[in-house]
Amino acid sequence: MKLRTTVLALAATGLMSGCATGPDRKPGDPFEPANRVIFNFNDGLDRYVAVPVAKGYQKVTPQPLRTAVSNFFSNLGDLSNAANNLLQLKITDATEDIVRFAFNSTFGLGGLLDWATPAGLPKHHQDFGLTLGHWGVPSGPYLVLPLFGPSTVRDSMGLIVDVKFNPLNYIEPATRNPLYVLHFVSTRSDLLGASDLLQQAALDKYSFVRDAYSQQRRARLRGTGDNAAPLPNYDDEGGESGAAAPAAGAPAALPNYADPGDAAQAPNAASGSATGAPAGVPNYTDPGDAPQAPNAASGSTTGGPAGVPNYTDPGGTPNAPAAAPAAASGVTTPTPSPQTAPTDKKPQEVVPATQ
Repeated sequence: MKLRTTVLALAATGLMSGCATGPDRKPGDPFEPANRVIFNFNDGLDRYVAVPVAKGYQKVTPQPLRTAVSNFFSNLGDLSNAANNLLQLKITDATEDIVRFAFNSTFGLGGLLDWATPAGLPKHHQDFGLTLGHWGVPSGPYLVLPLFGPSTVRDSMGLIVDVKFNPLNYIEPATRNPLYVLHFVSTRSDLLGASDLLQQAALDKYSFVRDAYSQQRRARLRGTGDNAAPLPNYDDEGGESGAAAPAAGAPAALPNYADPGDAAQAPNAASGSATGAPAGVPNYTDPGDAPQAPNAASGSTTGGPAGVPNYTDPGGTPNAPAAAPAAASGVTTPTPSPQTAPTDKKPQEVVPATQ
């Protein structure tokens, strides 16, 4: 009842101050003057009270214990998520929320451990404001609520119902109030990094928070109202694009990147390629290196390696069988024909004797 009175008072204040906003007033934020006043109040309270308490909580509480506290309140929130999913007729999401709560409450020591997320049960973030938006209720003007922060007229109405969905609301006040305080401190501790980024990045914090909140709510409403579109298929199918079929043994979903020019080549004796070469390897042998038949006239001997050019002198004569070492190497040394060795001496002149 108090929250409803506050919302009506804010709406009345915005209507009274609407003429003072001037022509620069944003269409989705007609209550901007009053919203800025409340925003500055919340920001000062957060800076001088909430942030020091959250930093002290981080300093004195180990990380595993802080994670356990966050998991505990997140587990209780799955009941509210399940109720709103049922109201939106999302039976699958509601079933997953109920199974998450039962699984973490049983095997996670009352929700202190989150075993459902690694088990494949996703977390759904729902509230009654999104439920109203799912059934076509417009969001209405942007509002900033004292202590609760950014909201809209629709989300403010949903906040009242969400309090009724919270299991903590049905606990004795002596236990409920400390748990509410712990929940607030734990949540503010988890958002310290985001607030530091906001201080550094935002020139106008009010406009930044307003736009970020509006975009987040629209994104969640689209995500809860419409199924995510499937990812496009980037597989290179040969039947559709005419590409080559995948190589044998390759995964079916992977495109075929084999080079069509690397097809297996049969051994070609004419080109000099050796039999048994790996399939798909190009033939780099010299076509001129074909094996030559023995030619007695040219002086080449039988038994020379195949594919080796004949470098013997055509003018040489065949070797005699005695040249065994030379024949073993496959190349013979021509033997010069026997002839009289030339002499460099000049004939002596006969000098007549002196009488």
